Amino acid sequence: MPPFRQVGEKQLPNEILYMVWSPKRDLIALANKTGEVLLHRLAHFQRVWSLAPNENTGKEVTSLAWRPDGKVLAFSLADTRRIVLCDVEKAEILHFFSLENVVTCMHWTEVMDPKSAPTPVSLLDEEGSLFLPKLPALPKSYSTSAKIFSEEKADEVTKLLGDKRLNTLVLGGDSGFIELYAYGMYKIATVTQEKSTKTSVQEEFMELLMWGKASPELQSLLMNQLTVKGLKKLGQSIESSYSSIQKLVISHLQSGSEALLYHLNELKGMAMWKQKYQPLGLNVPAIEDAINAVGTFILKANELLQVIDSSMKSFKAFFRWLYAAMLRMSDDHVLPELNKMTHRDVSFVADFLSEHFKEAPELYDQKGQYFNVERVGQYLKDEDDDLVTPPETEGNPWFTFLQNSVHLKESPLLFPYFPKKSLHYVKRLVEAQIDSCLQKPAEVIGNSVRQVVYMPLYKLHPIEGIVPRFSLPSFWNDKSSNLQYVVFTMHSIESSRIYIMRRPTDLSRSIPNWLLAVEFGDLVWSTRNDSNKESQFSFLDIGFYDDEMLTVLLKGHTDKEEKGRILTQLPLSSIYINDETEEEFNLDTGKRIDEQSNQIPVQTVVLENQSRTLENMKAQYLAVNGIRKVSCVLSSNLRHVRVFEMDVEDDGEVDEEEEEEEPESQNVGETKEEMKETVNVQDDSDVNAVASIEKPVLLEDDASSLESIPGTWS
Repeated sequence: MPPFRQVGEKQLPNEILYMVWSPKRDLIALANKTGEVLLHRLAHFQRVWSLAPNENTGKEVTSLAWRPDGKVLAFSLADTRRIVLCDVEKAEILHFFSLENVVTCMHWTEVMDPKSAPTPVSLLDEEGSLFLPKLPALPKSYSTSAKIFSEEKADEVTKLLGDKRLNTLVLGGDSGFIELYAYGMYKIATVTQEKSTKTSVQEEFMELLMWGKASPELQSLLMNQLTVKGLKKLGQSIESSYSSIQKLVISHLQSGSEALLYHLNELKGMAMWKQKYQPLGLNVPAIEDAINAVGTFILKANELLQVIDSSMKSFKAFFRWLYAAMLRMSDDHVLPELNKMTHRDVSFVADFLSEHFKEAPELYDQKGQYFNVERVGQYLKDEDDDLVTPPETEGNPWFTFLQNSVHLKESPLLFPYFPKKSLHYVKRLVEAQIDSCLQKPAEVIGNSVRQVVYMPLYKLHPIEGIVPRFSLPSFWNDKSSNLQYVVFTMHSIESSRIYIMRRPTDLSRSIPNWLLAVEFGDLVWSTRNDSNKESQFSFLDIGFYDDEMLTVLLKGHTDKEEKGRILTQLPLSSIYINDETEEEFNLDTGKRIDEQSNQIPVQTVVLENQSRTLENMKAQYLAVNGIRKVSCVLSSNLRHVRVFEMDVEDDGEVDEEEEEEEPESQNVGETKEEMKETVNVQDDSDVNAVASIEKPVLLEDDASSLESIPGTWS
């Protein structure tokens, strides 16, 4: 009875380019050629959700990465050059940001304390809770009648940060750049019209308000151009827009700035604790400037809310009166409630007309108009110009009190206020101040991130078309033995040998057999030899299952005749049989490893019982997860997927889902196409593939001038 019980199989409509298992759950993330990101469950390969391309994402997914706790999925896009963080539970985009370069590979890892490997780095010390107050609860609504918040939105920041353990999202691209983002969000390191009538608009509307009769010009404007239906749509549009802006300001700007203010004050407390945090380069005056800038932003956001509230009331009263007036012009029936206007209502509309329709010729040169009716949009323009209609501060009791108070006028306890500046202007001020106060800590932290080892492996000859990037090269960190492994091939997609490199995290420690070549043969277990017999198997894909096992996808053949695909488990103990050997590879640091491949010791192994032939499937790629004890195999046409539980035997049950067999002619065509893609190698274009262990930086392109940098692997 063959091992590896098959638990799912499915034909997919689009080609799969990337697939990664969740580190904590029985879930696998897939990305197809259309830019769609999918999440499938282990049982019967059932789809959990799918995220189609939209305005916040893109259409060209280039890599996938799971947060270590398995609650957030990150994926990169080439067309928009964005990184998107997605909530696994609801397929909801939590955060996204743009980069200058295209990201082609990502890895999300948990940062460990170098002094004690099993202990993760905590964001906050335990004693911080003894001296610092908790973050105050955010407001649930702006008013008693309009509920803005929901519990899902209140938990958004918690979902992004996860628990207190520090984790880092590492981004890389073909251009050679590498960037590190704490919690997947914060970059911490880079490894390299004029009125022609004689009367004004204000006077025209005032006559209509006082006498109930409009001039022919105004009546023509209202009835022929604006129309009653158009007025209703305009009123609904303004109310809807203002309401949406109001909700966004309350739910995002207010709550976000209050949380930012809290954390900056917390950072100020850390800066004043010089005994512990002085090495970070925190500057108290710079942090205080950032706090004042955030306070200014809070004041400006509250000012915008007041303008929105006042404008909504004014527009409602104005449109209600104008709607009734236009109905009278068209001789339509006017509802009794619309005819009822008190002296207070008339006074309110008159104030609105005098304030918003006041002729201002100086605005013609600035904005191309004579008057400014709308007051909210000016706050949202990203300009350095002053507000066209700033809030009126004359007669304000608080401003009068401040101007008459000598002590409070320049008090550091009061946030600065810029009544003539837009919200965007204050936002840029906040960004500049925060960047300034964090510049020195960023330099200190960035300088502490250094590359300790650089080793050129081989030249990569790219093949025409899209080649999925799965597990090769495959990296693994054996925490129990303090060893780091790299598995790679040096030639085409199919290779008769793989190369396993292992190095200790402490470079002062020496280990034997740090680089071996491995091939499968029909012989019994043997030591390294120089047998001229060609291996009967070629490696298609490989990944680390756990600290002691490799999962390998093989292609069998005899005398150019293909046998089939085989999924097998390869114990590392079968490779490192004898650590005491005279054969040892001596690295020439002036050459790439592929230029010294003939000197690398070869270990020949044979298939054990833990293997399974994959019938009726041209398997090409795999993804494994030893924690969940599962593997996923993808066919060469990127549409056929099989999922296996690795530590159970097949009970002979037949999956309920039946898949249609592809026509023989199609299989032949695919084989020819695969052979054509394999043979068609561009010799004139090559890319240096480089293995960098832990915290790399941007390096020179000339591999011959690069040398190993001494240090420790951690």
